[in-house]
Amino acid sequence: MTDALRIGNVELKSRLILGTGKYPSPEIMVKCHEASGTDMVTVAVRRVDLADTSKASFLNWIDRAKYRILPNTAACFTADDAVRTAHLGREALGTELVKLEVIGDEKTLAPDVTALVEATRRLVRDGFVVMPYTNDDVVTALKLADAGAACVMPLGAPIGSGLGLLNPTAIRIILARVKVPVIVDAGVGTASDVALAMELGADGVLLNTAVAGARDPVAMATAMRHACAAGRLACAAGRIARKEYATPSSPNEGRIQ
Repeated sequence: MTDALRIGNVELKSRLILGTGKYPSPEIMVKCHEASGTDMVTVAVRRVDLADTSKASFLNWIDRAKYRILPNTAACFTADDAVRTAHLGREALGTELVKLEVIGDEKTLAPDVTALVEATRRLVRDGFVVMPYTNDDVVTALKLADAGAACVMPLGAPIGSGLGLLNPTAIRIILARVKVPVIVDAGVGTASDVALAMELGADGVLLNTAVAGARDPVAMATAMRHACAAGRLACAAGRIARKEYATPSSPNEGRIQ
């Protein structure tokens, strides 16, 4: 499947979005982005010095001609804080895109869905293309879409946990109900998690720690690229129905006696 992913007025060739944190070095980060085939990388606005234009800034390691930067509002705990951070990101990085995070619990990093919906409405009014990180609840996903979100990004598992997709049924329900793209965000541990998300029908996957924290980050980034493509193709091909009993591969009908 080579069709592009559209988020608002943005078109992406790759359906895999990578982060920029936790890599052993900027050089390895660059190699991972290349190996993954991504054309969008996300940057935490509150965790980088946007005013630093020196060669020491890791932002200077990102080739803007190859990768679209997606600012995110990680570490924001209120709607006001998230909206303010989104505006800072737009001013510094020159993009209307924002991955919106409003955290409700410091321990689990689970989203505050009420504040998330509020911040989405405000940022949409301000002209942002809002990509909200949310829980795997269909009601919240529908409210975010109604608020004007360009996509919804339900978690597969807690951020950085590597547990994979804990509730595929919830993701499947969201996919069936919302009319905007669905990008699975958070919890991916390995390539099979990406393949499963895409097989379910997800429009894309966003991940970071699974690559940055791998023993061989570049090899894992390559695996994620292939898993994303394979899962997408398998979804389009259509899996066989699950059955409780065996079915012979060679049917009896038409067999020579």
